[in-house]
Amino acid sequence: MVLFDEDPVTLISETTNQFHIAPDKDSLTRISSSLNALGSNRASRLAAQQNALKSLSRRLNNLHSQHEYEENRHDAGKHASEILALDAEKFRIAKSAYDVEVEGERLEGELAGLKAQLDTLEREGVEGSRRGNGDEGDEVLLKLQVYRSLGVDVSQDANTGTFNRAVIRNPAKGDVNVVNVDGKLDKSFYANMFWDSL
Repeated sequence: MVLFDEDPVTLISETTNQFHIAPDKDSLTRISSSLNALGSNRASRLAAQQNALKSLSRRLNNLHSQHEYEENRHDAGKHASEILALDAEKFRIAKSAYDVEVEGERLEGELAGLKAQLDTLEREGVEGSRRGNGDEGDEVLLKLQVYRSLGVDVSQDANTGTFNRAVIRNPAKGDVNVVNVDGKLDKSFYANMFWDSL
């Protein structure tokens, strides 16, 4: 055979030259490098995830311990009794506020009625003094009774016979105010001062 007459080294060299394996070797080198880089990246990411998992596990254990501590420390019966006591206190305060509001409205109505009565008496007193029919003593006594019922005691000057001083008592506040009525100011000023002190 003609082929075997040639030198085998030459035949093998010629045969290998026909295969062109250099590009394949370069591809294999690139693939190997890519695989190494991918393995390193995967290992680093896996290590980071493992560290994160350990951190979360520690945090979960801490939270679990705190939860167990709070559960052991929590007294459900005491908590329920405190809630009931606070509810009772809330309703008691609400009832007291309602009672105070009702009492305030009642006192406002009573005060308005007394003011109207006093205005009526003052108007009748002025008309009676104009008529001069001898009822001035009764008028003064009636006014004094109304003032005393409101907590106002009026003092009369011994020399002139005029009422020049008023002692205003407010039992609700525990106050006592003394007002000198010298007639220099308007009657409405004294009236407002009396009502403010009551």
